[in-house]
Amino acid sequence: MDPLSDVLSLLKPRSQFYAGFDAAGDWSFDFPPHDGIKFTAIMRGACWGVTDDLEQPIRFEEGDCFLLNSRRRFVLSSDPALLPADSEHILDAAAREGVAVHNGGGEVFLISGRFEFSGNHAAVLFDALPPLINIPRASGQAEVLRWSLDQLAAELRTPQPGGTLMSTHLVHLMLVQVLRLFMNTSSELPKGWFLALADRQISPAIGAMHAEPARHWTLEELARIAGISRTVFAQRFKALVGSTAMEYLARWRMLMAADRLRASSDNVASIAFSLGYESESSFSTAFKRIMACSPTQYRRQLSA
Repeated sequence: MDPLSDVLSLLKPRSQFYAGFDAAGDWSFDFPPHDGIKFTAIMRGACWGVTDDLEQPIRFEEGDCFLLNSRRRFVLSSDPALLPADSEHILDAAAREGVAVHNGGGEVFLISGRFEFSGNHAAVLFDALPPLINIPRASGQAEVLRWSLDQLAAELRTPQPGGTLMSTHLVHLMLVQVLRLFMNTSSELPKGWFLALADRQISPAIGAMHAEPARHWTLEELARIAGISRTVFAQRFKALVGSTAMEYLARWRMLMAADRLRASSDNVASIAFSLGYESESSFSTAFKRIMACSPTQYRRQLSA
């Protein structure tokens, strides 16, 4: 798989909540911080949104969508000058009925999904994302996303057999598509993993490490894949990712190891050898340095 698929598969995203909001008139609601990533699309009308990280509210038009990063309080409104009300009854109605209706609805219609992650290291994704990703309707390569939005809106409005499974897969598809659009269209990617994946020289090297994590990679080999000199590769990798290529490889190996410790009964030695370590002790030392506990302690904590 490619690096984005690798990370999302390792973190095992699950859509905990997806629903619609149909509103009219004046309204403003304060949504509390949430775990995971929240996705929202404006299917009809327009509205405003703001988080504590933004100096000014953002206006969302029909066809726009956005991702809200983990643990961010968010105010959504018809007018940013309005005093926000508590959103609990809106969330309750959406969870109970699929679509929450306010003031009779008919002017603004939103659909939202929230993803939580069963993997214990979702920071690899969250830390690489800004507080809010706005994908305007005018963004290119958005046909699949628009189709998915229309299908999900239909599932919410007219429930059918198999609708829960259909909606879950559609929301997962939208998550991947929004992250793709973010990498391909944003002119201000923050320093980190997504910036590196969007780089035509560093991205192939990251893909190679993900494809063969057990290989004894050298900077020379990775630089050759990137098509640049060893020195330029090392400098560019650290400038984009924030760590050296060898540090990135070691962390990726430990994330894979942590997943196997959690999800399988494989012993520590077999996990170590499968990831390119020549001894269990060298693997355990690397695991403890990066994960702050030994492999045995990590597995024991999960079963406690």
